[in-house]
Amino acid sequence: MSKVEIIKRPLEQVSGNLKKSAWSSVIESLALIIIGILFIVLQEKMTQILAYIVGAFFIVKGGYQIINYFMEKGQNDFLNNNLLAGVVSVLIGVAALVIGDDVANVFRVIIGIIIVYESLVRINTATKLASARVDVWKYILIIALVMLVLGIFVIFNEGAVVTLVGWMMVVTGLVGIVGDVMFIQHVNQVVDALTGKSNENI
Repeated sequence: MSKVEIIKRPLEQVSGNLKKSAWSSVIESLALIIIGILFIVLQEKMTQILAYIVGAFFIVKGGYQIINYFMEKGQNDFLNNNLLAGVVSVLIGVAALVIGDDVANVFRVIIGIIIVYESLVRINTATKLASARVDVWKYILIIALVMLVLGIFVIFNEGAVVTLVGWMMVVTGLVGIVGDVMFIQHVNQVVDALTGKSNENI
């Protein structure tokens, strides 16, 4: 088996793993949109119930991501943010469960942190795409910066009502999906860049 064939197989796995990670981000954005819609429709009367539901969800999700990170440690590092995502998710879940009685402002801050985190993940992706010379990094960076502004607004706007926070979540989710789909469409360019670097070493 030639060196090119040896390199090709891992790169095909990388392509699949990159797409899998990106689709996971799409699912997370869809979850953000759904929760945002619930906030808009149900408003204040369901805030505390949603806090408990979302708190339990984030603890389970975070635990899974932390376990998954250590199971795949050293592999697929390009988009492996599982440890960071897991720790943040668990902290958010615990906060939502512990401070359920005064959840309005706390939950606003939690949602803001989630949005900021999602933006930072995409900024990280954009920088890696830039290093791989994939032109789409510019658009993903712009999308990430928009998400960052929305997240900061939610965190520091004490007057933000549940409905407004819900709309911010919906907008953030939609923007995130656009960025993730753009990345998925250009995964082959990332792999080609990696192939070019690998071939240089043959």
